[in-house]
Formats: sequence, C-alpha cells, structure tokens
Amino acid sequence: MSRSHIDVTEQVDNPACPVSEVLDRVAGKWAIGILVAAAKGPVRFTELERGIKGISRRMLTLNLRKLEREGLLVRTVYPTVPPKVEYECTEMALELYETLLALVDWAKRHSGDIARAHTVYDAERANGREEAAATRPTPMSA
Repeated sequence: MSRSHIDVTEQVDNPACPVSEVLDRVAGKWAIGILVAAAKGPVRFTELERGIKGISRRMLTLNLRKLEREGLLVRTVYPTVPPKVEYECTEMALELYETLLALVDWAKRHSGDIARAHTVYDAERANGREEAAATRPTPMSA
C-alpha cells in the first residue's frame, strides 16, 4: 500500500466524514440549481428544464429522482390529462437552502480575499517565498 493510500476505516473517526458524505449526495453540479429553483415554491419539470441553463432532460430526471430519494424534494402527481407533476422542497431542503444562501454570502464577502491570496501565492512561486511572505494572510490560531 502506498503512503498516499487512506484506509476507509480511518475516515470513520474523522468529524468531516459526515459532511463529505452529505455533500457528495446533494452538492452535484445540477442539484443546487434544482434546490434553489424549488425553494421558491412548487415547480414543474418544464419550469426547471427552462430555468436551469444547460441541463438535459435526462440529467434533470436523474437529479430529481436522487433529490427525492435523499428526502429533499417531494414529487406530487395530479390526476389530470396530461398528468401534472410538481416538485417541492422538504423542510430539510429549505434548511439546506438557507445554508446555501449563507455560503453564497460568504463567497461574495471573501472573493476579493481569495483573489489576493492567489496573487500572493503566485508571486511566491514566481519570485521566491521570502519576497511575498509579508503579504500572506495570517493563519487563525487554534
């Protein structure tokens, strides 16, 4: 076994493990867009298809099923001709939506800081670490 190999049993005690598991399930490329659209109220398949740029019918269908299975969406079929189907966020999904909004707010507040960190990092690599170290962000103490 190589040094870089991490045994799965080691991750059980890792407190970030549940977070990684949940994010793997709900933070896919399309899932967040679907949840954001459905958070505003019941939404139909065609509304989602039109509102989420670049998503195919198949990807939308697969993601809707996945989110329904995860307990984040409720699918309601109305007995009409043609059948009317709506998707709506569960309470758990609405809580996740609020968390996503907080993450978006964080990203907006810190995008400049991240861009500056990129510049400092790149300068360190190009000019040698000592010259750029003075402008490096300071780590938080534990």
